[in-house]
Parts: sequence; structure tokens; C-alpha cells
Amino acid sequence: MSLFKARDWWSTILGEKEEFDQGCLCVADVDNSGQDKIIVGSYMGYLRIFNPHPVKPGDGGQPEDLLLEVQLREPILQVEVGKFVSGTEGLHLAVLHCRKLCVYAVSETLGNVEHGNQYQIKLMYEHNLQRAACNMTYGPFGGVKGRDLICIQSMDGMLMLFEQESYAFGRFLPGFLLPGPLTYSSRTDSFITVSSCRQVESYKYQVLAFATDADERQETEQAKLSSGKRLVVDWVLNLGEQALDICVVSFNQAVSSVFVLGERNFFCLKDNGQIRFMKKLDYSPSCFIPYCSVKEGTINTLIGTHSKMLNVYQDVTLKWATQLPHVPVAVKVANLQNLKGVIVTLSDTGHLQCSYLGTDPSLFQAPRVESRELNQEEFDAEMKELQKIIKEATKTQGIFYIRVTAKKPNLEVCVQAPLAVTCEQFVFDDLEPDSSETVVVSVFLKRNFSPSELEGNCVLSYGTPTGILKAAQCNFSLPLRLICFPAQPSKAANHKITIDTNKPPISFLTIFPDFVDPSEDDQANVLGFQFLTGSKATLLASKTSQRYRIQSDQLEDLWLITKELRLRLEEHFKKQNCKDFACTFSGSIPLQEYFELIDRHFELRLNEEKLQELLSQRAAQFRAIERRLLTRFKDKTPAPLQHLDTLLEGTFREVIALADAAGENQANLFQAFTKLKSATHLVIMLISLWQKLSTDQVAILEATFLPLAEDTKEMGWEETVDAAISYLLRTCLSKSSKEQALSLSSQLCMPKDTSRLKKNITLFCDRLAKGGRLSLSTDSATQQAAVCNCPYLEDFVQCHFFLKLFFFLTAETPFSVAANF
Repeated sequence: MSLFKARDWWSTILGEKEEFDQGCLCVADVDNSGQDKIIVGSYMGYLRIFNPHPVKPGDGGQPEDLLLEVQLREPILQVEVGKFVSGTEGLHLAVLHCRKLCVYAVSETLGNVEHGNQYQIKLMYEHNLQRAACNMTYGPFGGVKGRDLICIQSMDGMLMLFEQESYAFGRFLPGFLLPGPLTYSSRTDSFITVSSCRQVESYKYQVLAFATDADERQETEQAKLSSGKRLVVDWVLNLGEQALDICVVSFNQAVSSVFVLGERNFFCLKDNGQIRFMKKLDYSPSCFIPYCSVKEGTINTLIGTHSKMLNVYQDVTLKWATQLPHVPVAVKVANLQNLKGVIVTLSDTGHLQCSYLGTDPSLFQAPRVESRELNQEEFDAEMKELQKIIKEATKTQGIFYIRVTAKKPNLEVCVQAPLAVTCEQFVFDDLEPDSSETVVVSVFLKRNFSPSELEGNCVLSYGTPTGILKAAQCNFSLPLRLICFPAQPSKAANHKITIDTNKPPISFLTIFPDFVDPSEDDQANVLGFQFLTGSKATLLASKTSQRYRIQSDQLEDLWLITKELRLRLEEHFKKQNCKDFACTFSGSIPLQEYFELIDRHFELRLNEEKLQELLSQRAAQFRAIERRLLTRFKDKTPAPLQHLDTLLEGTFREVIALADAAGENQANLFQAFTKLKSATHLVIMLISLWQKLSTDQVAILEATFLPLAEDTKEMGWEETVDAAISYLLRTCLSKSSKEQALSLSSQLCMPKDTSRLKKNITLFCDRLAKGGRLSLSTDSATQQAAVCNCPYLEDFVQCHFFLKLFFFLTAETPFSVAANF
């Protein structure tokens, strides 16, 4: 880090959420008044011209500093100032858009009132481009006197040359793949660029002018040979890296040089492409500009970095390093208000700054802290008050309490796929204490299968007045009516489970009022559910015993109904002040049905690998055929294609078909994984009720069977769960010390089949049935926290405001969301 900071002479922030890049900054006497102006264009289409004149160094931008601001309605890629209008040698402004080149005259109108002078632009001419533009350069092409011509490089490698108001010609660069930086050397009358082959290439203007017309790129090779000369490069230099920018300078005391800023090196070349010197950089550069040096025979260069530094080099020697408040994407040197050598920098977010190099060190000395004796009674009283506030906040329903002014709060609402929300992110203005905001969103089912969880969370991030970033989290539960609706009960079903309780059955009119019609008494002990995906589930309450039966044709559909039944029963008896209510399960765990879902999920994973391998093979074959065809097309005497074009077309169709099949398999895999998670949740609940596991033991069980939120190429559900179960079988569920001594593999890889996993799951349930208990023998609090779900407690300060959240899920009354901090 530099000891010295760039001395702020003038600065301003341009617009809001605008983007800028290398070609968006220009410094020139655009109004022909004899003084430099700063011209800035943005990707949002805004053109601004500044004439900074601070009252004292460090002052921010004043309204009168902005001479002109106009929106051109198209993204501005580059701005340049030159002699672009015929019949005059005055300077004009060239603005490059994606599909248009416009040249403007900037003029000043003297004001007759206190508002001062007014600036305006007048369109002199424009050229509509047939190809998408990338960048441009200008100069006296061909040695013309008193005027500048413009050369635009398109995204597909065509150089389009314009002789002011008229289009001259266009030429394609040979071997082009991606556009690179472009500049013009008036000394050699050449265009210099850096190709995608990481080579510096120079093309003579005369060679471009007399080469074959390239307005139609699809013309045959024979036509090119018969209509003109081929475009050949003047000289080539291999850089070995991609270039960020290129510049040609020629000062009185120094020879003409070509400067190239690479990603890791800085090059200075002679006119013929030979290297004068190069400098290896130990940082990541962002922009540069050479300028005149006071020492004869040398050139100074400013190089901006991504670490917010500005380095000054004299040839290859680092002379100065200064710190900037932003990462510059463009840098210029200007003469402003009779102050020579002002450094103008622009960031990608619109921070425009004029600075100079100073020698005043910026040192920070921490203030002295006043020591005081600790009053234990006041400390205990304050701690009790804070604990009371935290306890009350955890009981709050659907409200974020933040006791401080929030700077630019950002709210994100997340639900589990296949559920989706109409809007996931909300950005608010600064919220003062005792103010509130209400957010309304809709949650809907996006895919044709049910989710594994009806839960979501909201995360509110904000800044405090002191600059500290904080966040608060709120969990919420979605209603069951979101994914299903009442239907006629079904008598027959493929899958059935029975939950035992220690209390008499409760009428469904009481615990499921949103699914039961009060006028129908026959629904008091039987209830049908119709899922939006088409499947059905039935819930029955026994008239003679304390049991509930859940049945469905799909195993995964039992999970949400069973979970909802248990939650509503617990809530009902909690309201009755009954503290000994408990649910148990005495049936057999449906492992065989569960294994069918595992096999289906694993089969789709195998299909994904096969499709990826086939797609890779066909893509390699497609590229090989392309290379053969390109070789044939480049030959001066083309040989017969020998059906290579037919083979290329057939391979292309196979690639498309395989890509579609891979996409369809990926969608099926996500659906299978969601169903597997639902069935896994059900199995975990049944095991916990069967063995009457504690909260900590259930947490271990969930961490074992649900270690992943989704499958990845590096790690899948089967191998991860198999490793976790194997660990438990060799530790807390082991039969002997011999099993504990067995070592586990340290590397997870996709298995060949699921036989080992299914065997371990069966053995796991058998060990639990024989008295095994889940526990982790560790003294590390960190490892214990990895298993237990510890709530996050937000720090509370003195002031407060609240943010209410409401979710409209149906046409019924909206409900508030419970907050868990």
C-alpha cells in the first residue's frame, strides 16, 4: 500500500447505476475555446461535458462544472475529439454507438441573464453501421492534411473506414476471432491491433486501401484473387498474453513508440515491431496512458491497477506510486484551469476524479480511549434488559425489529424449488426509526411436482450510520393449501403409514378447518387431499383407537401431509395446555419403497454422465470436421469436400439432440431428487418417532440423510450419505472395537451401483432397533454446532423500526410470517 494518496483536486459521481469502460473518457478542447474539457459517455447513453474549476482543492463537483448533459438513447462505446468535418479544421466530437457513428459540433451560447452561458451539441452527420461496433481510432489516414478520418472495428473483425461524411471501404482482418484494442500510427501510416492469437499486428493503410473489397465476407477465394490484392500484415510480434490497451506516442525528445499494456507485462515497441523494452508487472493492471517526460529520451507512463493504485513509470523504472479511491478503467492527463498535468481517472461505476501527485502522507492515529471503572450492577442491569429485548423479539410474528436507522436496506425472499416468488429482491430507501415498509409477494408452484419443504426465509441486509453492514433473518412457513386442495377421500392406496398418539383423535373440523366444509359431518374423521400435480392423499382418524392413517399412491406425497398433521396436533394440544402429548410409530419403515426412489435418482445420475460423455465426443468430432473444412476453404486450389459438409451437418444435429436430451435428463434428475428428499424427510420422521429420538439425535439423523441441498458433479447424494452412515456404523453404532478400527476412504466418488448404500441403510435401521443410539463423541464446540441448529441472534441497539412481510398465496386473507432470529 502506498504511503501517499492522490491529492483530490476535483471529483464527482456520474448518475446512478451507470456503467463505464475504457473508451468512455476523453479530454480535449471540444468547443475550440482553447481550454481542455472532460467528455464522458456511459453505457446508459448519457453524454456529459465538464469544465472543473474548484474553489479550493478537494471540493466536489459544482452544478456550473457540468457544461452539458444529454441522453442519446443508445449505449456509448467510445468518445473521441478530432477534425472530423470537411471544410473546417475545428474540432468536433465523435460518438460511437453499437450500430451508429455520430459526429457533433459543441458550441457555447453567451447568456444574457444570471444563468450564465449555455452549451449545446449539433449533429453534423451520422453513419448507420451494418455491423456491431467494438471500438474506433482516428487520424490523418494516407497522409491527408488538415482533417482526420475514422476507422471502426466491428465485432466480427471488419475495419470500416470513413472519410468524414462518406464511407470509404471495409476490410476484414485475416484469421480474426475476437476484437482487440486498435490504434493508428501517423508516422508509419499503419493500423496496429492485438489479435486473439495474442499477437501485435500492423497493417499499412495503403495495403488496406488496395486490398480486396470485403463488404461481403462470404465471397469465394477465387473471387478474392481475381478482384484485388490480399490483405497482408506488415509485421507481427507475439506477446504471449492478451492486451488491455494499445497506444502510439511521438514526443519531440523521444522516438515514436508503440506501447502495449498486457495482463501481466508492459511493452514498448519500435515502429517496426521490435521491442524497445518491457516491464513485468506484479499486479493486475486496469488502464494506462503514456505522456511526455521531462528527461530527454524517456517516456513516462501512468498505469492504474485493480488494487486502487496508480503507478508512474519512467521507461521501466517505477518513480511514484499513489493510492486512488477507486479502480480506474480509464486515465487521461489534462491541462485544466492553467494547472498542467492533472490526472483524470474514471471508474466503471462513474467515479470521475481530477487529482495530482502530492507528498502529504495520510496517517491515521487512533484516538485515546478514556478508561473507566466497571460498575457491575449497571452491567448486570443492562444485560438483563438486552436479554429481555431478545426474548421478546424471538416471539414476534412476521416483523423485523432493527433499532437503528437503516441505510439502503435490501430484502431477499427465498423459497425452495419448485416453488417460486413473483419478486425475490426488494431495495428500499433509507428507513428511519419508527418507520415501516410492507412487502407483498406471491408464491406459486413453478414445476409439475410438489416441493419437499413448505418453508422459506427472508434476509434483510442494511448499513448502519457508522458504516457497519448488518443482516437479519426471518424464517416462515407456507400453507398446505399452496400445493393441494380438498378432494374426495380414496379408499385404496399403494402406501400407508399409521401414527399412534397418546390422546384421543381430534376432529378434522378442529385441526383442518381450511380443508373441511363445516356442513359435511362425514369429514370429521376422513379427509382427502388433491395435489396440484394430480396425485391424491387421504387422512383417516380411527374411531376406536388413538391412531391416524395417511395413505397415498406415491410415497413422497405422504411426507407433507404427515408433517402437517403432526404440527397441527402439537399446536392444538399446546393451546389446551397439554404438555405430555406425543406421537409414536410402531410399524415397519418403508425401506423397499424408499430404495426404489434411490434407484431412480441414481439411474438418472448415470444417464447424465453418459450423455455428458457422448456430448463431449460429438463436440470434439464437430470441431475436428470444422478444422478440416477450414483447411480446405483456405487452400488456393480447393480440393473436393468429400462429403465433409454432410458429416458436419449430421454431427451438428447429433450435438443438438444430445444437448436437448441432457437438458431433459437434468430436469428429471432435479424432480427425482426433490421426491427423494421428501421421502427422506418421511423416513427421518418415522425413525425418530419409532426410536423416540431426542432433538440432538434427530439433528444427527438429518445431517446424515440430508447432507446436500442439491446434487453437483463433484458430489452426489448417494456417496455422501453412504459415507455418513458408514461413519456412524463404525462409531456410535458399532458392535465391537474391530469395526471402530476400520478406516474410511478420504475421497468421495460416484459408486457403480446402490447396493452398498441400501445395505448400509438397512444395517443402520437394524442397529437402531437393537438398542443403538446416535451420539457424537467430541468435545469440540465447533463440531457440535455443525450438527445442532443454533439460532442467529441479531444485535439490538437503542432505536428501532419494523418491517412487515405479507405473502398473498391464494385469494384468501393474507397471513403474516413468523420470524425466527
